[in-house]
Amino acid sequence: MLQPGKTIGILGGGQLARMLAMAAAPFGLHCHIFAPAGDNPAFEMAHAHSEAAYDDFDALARFADRVDVITYEFENVPAATADFLSARKPVRPGPKALAVTQDRLSEKQFLRQAGLPLADFFAIDSLSDLEAAIAQTGLPAVLKTRRMGYDGKGQVIVKRPEECPQALAALGGRSCVLEAFVPFLREVSVIAARAQDGTVRAFDVCENRHRHHILSQTVLPAHLTPSTAAKALAYAATIAEKLAYVGVFTVELFVVGEHDQETVLVNEIAPRVHNSGHWTIEGAQTSQFAQHIRAIAGWPLGETRRLGRVVMDNLVGEEAAGWAQILAQEGAHLHLYGKAEIRQGRKMGHV
Repeated sequence: MLQPGKTIGILGGGQLARMLAMAAAPFGLHCHIFAPAGDNPAFEMAHAHSEAAYDDFDALARFADRVDVITYEFENVPAATADFLSARKPVRPGPKALAVTQDRLSEKQFLRQAGLPLADFFAIDSLSDLEAAIAQTGLPAVLKTRRMGYDGKGQVIVKRPEECPQALAALGGRSCVLEAFVPFLREVSVIAARAQDGTVRAFDVCENRHRHHILSQTVLPAHLTPSTAAKALAYAATIAEKLAYVGVFTVELFVVGEHDQETVLVNEIAPRVHNSGHWTIEGAQTSQFAQHIRAIAGWPLGETRRLGRVVMDNLVGEEAAGWAQILAQEGAHLHLYGKAEIRQGRKMGHV
């Protein structure tokens, strides 16, 4: 169990690391951020920071010497970096969670082996693979790179057979996964945490609305039947147990069917705090960020009770320029991430 005054190392310097550092401070814990050069808004909220590449092993060794436990704000930490650090200090969540979730194929194989429902999928390494897979899934279908995809990047919808060559070319000829298209009614997510003793606590299921493949709005309570919500929460608990997970994670799901036919399919796992969980800062008894700090520190998990109806809006690009009008709205809680430059499609804050 980490004692107050100890230091948490965080890989990544973006807004999630920033909010983790802010959540650690009231517990008397320090944070040391490690990130490559760039716009790193987490640095100004941390006790210390190291600016170096993730393959700079001398810098990583110095970083490990100065911290007591290590976590990360994004799932694409290089495997070699995670392995190097885990030999020196506890890394939570562990490298297994990274290995499974960094590769869409391994992630879907893991979900299938765990007995969880998901869309049909096929590994794609060539045009002939894609053509054979489409014969099984039908069209439309979604072609995704196995690695480094987020916010709609690294994926193409294939609508006609003749589009196959262009779809592969658009994704750089990389190894991919083809997923059967899911005609979902809505998208939801479960934010949950697993403690070192195996305790799992989840927040209420979130309903998520996207614009241009970027999360635009999260609403609670989600429009789900109680039995569907219970399934989503149970799937999250299964994932946490199978990964021997420690920390906060997110399960993204599709809602399909209506009325007594309603159910959910698992889409993706994010081994970290998540954009759709930002509502917990004001809207739950414990924020997802405080919960993650508690879990990786070996502390008891906090209460996840929702405090009321909640709407969380992302501020993307120029939307953040309306901060003064947001502050004038009764009941609004503004969070700006301190990024140096507003760019189209960039997450600048939330309210």
